[in-house]
Amino acid sequence: MSEENMAWFHCGRCGLLFKSQASDAHDRRCTKCGRNPSLGAEVLPDRAPRPPTAAAPTAAETAHPRAINQTKRAKPNFLTAKIFCGWVLAMGLIVLAVRYIWPDEKARSSTNSAVASMKGTSGDEAVVRLSTALPACFASFGGFLGAGTPEERNQFVLSPVATAGRMARFYDLNPLTRIDPKTVKNTANSLLELPAGRAVESRWSATDGRTLDCVFVQQNGEWCLDWDHFARYSDYPWSLFLTGDGEDELEFRLLVRERLFKERSETSHMSLVFYAPRFGYPDQAGTASPEFLVKRDSPDGRLLAAAFKKHAKGEPLYGSKLPYLEPPDMLRVRVRLRRLPADAESTFKFELVKVIACHWMAIDDPGVQVPAEPPPPPTAH
Repeated sequence: MSEENMAWFHCGRCGLLFKSQASDAHDRRCTKCGRNPSLGAEVLPDRAPRPPTAAAPTAAETAHPRAINQTKRAKPNFLTAKIFCGWVLAMGLIVLAVRYIWPDEKARSSTNSAVASMKGTSGDEAVVRLSTALPACFASFGGFLGAGTPEERNQFVLSPVATAGRMARFYDLNPLTRIDPKTVKNTANSLLELPAGRAVESRWSATDGRTLDCVFVQQNGEWCLDWDHFARYSDYPWSLFLTGDGEDELEFRLLVRERLFKERSETSHMSLVFYAPRFGYPDQAGTASPEFLVKRDSPDGRLLAAAFKKHAKGEPLYGSKLPYLEPPDMLRVRVRLRRLPADAESTFKFELVKVIACHWMAIDDPGVQVPAEPPPPPTAH
């Protein structure tokens, strides 16, 4: 060991001054204590320095293993943002659904709308009610059309127990209308405000060109078809009644038109003609009756005059948003008629017993408010 390469060093462990080779710093050892004279971590000969050991976790960290990571970086909470985004998406879907199902008046006039328009708060409520009821109404109508017998159809109609007998008599005298549910398409719907509650008016088009007009009423939690309205129920076939068959006094669902309206507007009597409706073709009329004369100032005369006036203005009944299907001069009526004995010429005469309603639904409400009877003229004293 050359003297020129030697130098004095101070041991930081025991404080001794010792001589050692200046270039060999890694293997330098104190001649007294034998340890590395520096104050750093002791490095034993022929061993690599050990990495520092991690501090032992605290009791709180041991109880909650995720505490260390949470203290290092708190992750943001996206729950509120997710709820807000979901709410915005739901509102957007509702708005789009409402606009698709219930277009405004302009869209309805230019397209074949599936639902009539309503506006305002009450209209928004009506949209929700109608949208809720329609699937059940459609299912009821599909089940009715798909049924093969009157007995099977009876389970889908309003007041099935009371209707069963009328259905049996009706189909004994009239053909059973068969329509494949797959061949009809819903074209328009609207809510009706009936005296007993809300109903749904629905219209359908068939591939054979027929138009079907339906009314559904909720009963015992189910939406049932008003069969009397759908079938245009009458006690007896109209054409047979006119020729003298059946009872002399019966109830019918017919179309009525006022003859010579302008010419007889100032007279004391209305000249009426009744027609049998053609099922599936509301713009066409069947067999016509002889002339009926009805006093204008009678309850029936005032009711018909008010209904004709309402019909001419295009004001549907019970708040419906759908236009009339019949021609402007024809009115739907449910009436009770009487056939009088034949005269010497073997022709029958008929008279109006009562106008029950100015619609075909299975309710006795007339549908139009009857104007009050005008007071009698003052008598001279």
